[in-house]
Amino acid sequence: MTTSVSTRFVDEFIESHRDHYVKLSDSIWNQAELGYQEWQSSAAHIAYLNEAGFTLQEGVAGIPTAFVAEAGSGGPVIGILGEFDALSGLSQQSMATSCQPSSEITNGNGHGCGHHLLGTSAHYAAVAVHQYLKAHGLPGTVRFYGCPAEEGGYGKTYMARAGLFDDLDAALTWHPGVFNGVMNIEALAVKQAYFRFTGVSAHAGASPHLGRSALDALELMNVGVNFLREHMLPDARVHYAITDAGGVAPNVVQPRAEALYMVRAPHNHQVQELYERVCAIAEGAALMTGCQVEVEVHSACSNIVLNTVLNQLMHEKLSELGAPRYEANELDFAASIHKTLRKDEVEMAGRMLTAAWRNPKPLFDGVEPLDSTRPQRMHGSTDVGDVSWVTPTAQCMTACFTFGSSPHSWQWVSQGKSPIAHKGMLLAAKTIAATALELFVRPELLTLAREELVERIDGKSYECPIPAEVQPPLPQADVALAA
Repeated sequence: MTTSVSTRFVDEFIESHRDHYVKLSDSIWNQAELGYQEWQSSAAHIAYLNEAGFTLQEGVAGIPTAFVAEAGSGGPVIGILGEFDALSGLSQQSMATSCQPSSEITNGNGHGCGHHLLGTSAHYAAVAVHQYLKAHGLPGTVRFYGCPAEEGGYGKTYMARAGLFDDLDAALTWHPGVFNGVMNIEALAVKQAYFRFTGVSAHAGASPHLGRSALDALELMNVGVNFLREHMLPDARVHYAITDAGGVAPNVVQPRAEALYMVRAPHNHQVQELYERVCAIAEGAALMTGCQVEVEVHSACSNIVLNTVLNQLMHEKLSELGAPRYEANELDFAASIHKTLRKDEVEMAGRMLTAAWRNPKPLFDGVEPLDSTRPQRMHGSTDVGDVSWVTPTAQCMTACFTFGSSPHSWQWVSQGKSPIAHKGMLLAAKTIAATALELFVRPELLTLAREELVERIDGKSYECPIPAEVQPPLPQADVALAA
């Protein structure tokens, strides 16, 4: 396949500065900061972007760790989305082939979804695009969006509500994974809310009849939702975590209890309908126990609107670049990780891929064909969906981890600073940059992509799934700083 001039440029530029950005990625892995608390990770990105000549807007959408970096002038305007939050409870020693909590990272967190790679690669792609536009005197603006709290906080949804993506001609991003390909994948919309029950405390032995158990109400709600599962859409999902069981003394009728619920479905309106049914069950549980229930929306994100025009272009660029080559020691490390995986984990990773990868090698070393006629359903969620309702959006995935290893696992954390992860990160940066540059030189593709978006949303306009009165769930210390 012939490689274009712009693709050759980004390939050479990204390889020539690879060590600088590998260092950035590894430093963010070391910080392992949770959503809306990514102070050092955000600051590291900002320092690099200032050095690269970008203009920064910090603390956007009322979120202290969110930012927008811009370079160039005029149109088109292409946005590149990056993330940098970690996950709680996934502390893990780097490059270990067994589950071993890190002795260096003491906060208990870990980058189990690869967002240290995601943010760095997207950032690096924006820098490469800026350098090409400047070197060739081309008009156009590239923006890198520092998007916090994808893991359940859905920072992009708040950023979309603030109008930060409204003037984009297109948005590009990626996600670390176990194969190389374009994500022709439909994710689920989601809504999260706290259900807080209030009852009346009493002595559970001497005067239980005087009490009203909030914990009973919560348990009845959970039972009711479990009965609901048979009567909801097959692709819908409802999950919950009990965040407050009321106390540890069994001899007290518990006066409070709380759960955080996630309601998912293929489309926003389906989420809202299912969420209202969950709320009705909570109200019924409160009535049955003589308690009160308060519902507080925590966050939400929309389903993804696919864009075939951009997907096909991104697939073309990824295929031009091809999969990385691996050294013997990298293959040995991948094989060691692969031995820790269950057969069903490997089968799960291959279920959406071509038959050749149903019984794969430890490392994916090709490019998955793109089938634009058959979108795949992913039962997770991403706030990239909200961006895709506002502007044409495409995502790719590159192999940063052993095939079959699962997101949100110790294996992903362990591999996060490996040469395999770095190679996948650099391939994603090249793919995004090459795709963006093609859009700058062929703006007619942007027109086609916009026409497709308008057709797919069928006359609808973006409506933020988070109510206007709900603010980002910032840690208390951050609230004062954002006020």
